[in-house]
Amino acid sequence: MSVTDRCDLRCTYCMAEAMTFLPKKELLTLEELEFVASAFVKRGVRKIRITGGEPLVRKGIMSLFNQLGQMLGGGLEELTLTTNATQLSQHADDLAKAGVRRVNVSLDTLNSARFSEIARRDQLGQVLDGVHAAKAAGLKVKINTVALKHQNSEEIPDIISWAHEQGHDVSLIEVMPLGETGEDRFDQYIPLDLVQQKLETQWTLEPEEKSDPLAGPSRYFRIRETGGRVGFITPLTNNFCAGCNRVRITCTGRIYMCLGQNNHIDLRTPLRESSDPASALDEALDAALFAKPERHDFSIRTPGQSPAVARHMSVTGG
Repeated sequence: MSVTDRCDLRCTYCMAEAMTFLPKKELLTLEELEFVASAFVKRGVRKIRITGGEPLVRKGIMSLFNQLGQMLGGGLEELTLTTNATQLSQHADDLAKAGVRRVNVSLDTLNSARFSEIARRDQLGQVLDGVHAAKAAGLKVKINTVALKHQNSEEIPDIISWAHEQGHDVSLIEVMPLGETGEDRFDQYIPLDLVQQKLETQWTLEPEEKSDPLAGPSRYFRIRETGGRVGFITPLTNNFCAGCNRVRITCTGRIYMCLGQNNHIDLRTPLRESSDPASALDEALDAALFAKPERHDFSIRTPGQSPAVARHMSVTGG
């Protein structure tokens, strides 16, 4: 569930430098987001992940976490978020108090100059402070790293070593062709099969069976030498659509049944214009959930290829 399209970074694989953000009136209010979340929990959804953009830049966001946290134990089993961690040091303790137990932190390098190049902002120090604050607050941290052929692929073993020393799992992610960013995804994309092969020359990767029904698309391996886990999210090289259990709600109230497709259903209109918003929302969700497609259409095959989907990841929620 995305709560904002805004972000304080401009990562080259995700956003353009000169983004045009949505006017506030188009965003669901925090109360509307809670209403939608409640409707999903009533339908049996057990896990809600709050995303953005960067969710922690949304004004008043902790009130939503506090409200959603009250659903834990009443059908909702897990409340998590994905964050770039620039604001996490300010919110880690309050997130833990609200019932959050795990956070995903997007971090593509531990090198300050490289961070500034990838994120177009010099904020690595704030990110690392946020990771440390989350750990101190008792939150389980998973590091999400997008593999970039010419920028961080050689650094990936160092990121994994650092994360495992800190007690954090790592998920590696292939670049996804969503939205124009000013960069050519062909130049950024490296298949994770190649990354895994290189890791296996350094470490012993032991595959883990997926036992958590709430788990995402990562294929996890335990690294014998470090004791930690590394996951591979491979939408391009090893399609995982058959096991996908996710739908995405944008900050404007659109529900996308697939990140890589344009088909969606509007939830904002029934929320705001119906005399019986609960029934209207229920009807819209019926239509949406039966329309989940077989698979996405992601591909990165040639230089200069247009994105498979025109909207940016930050608009959909990632």
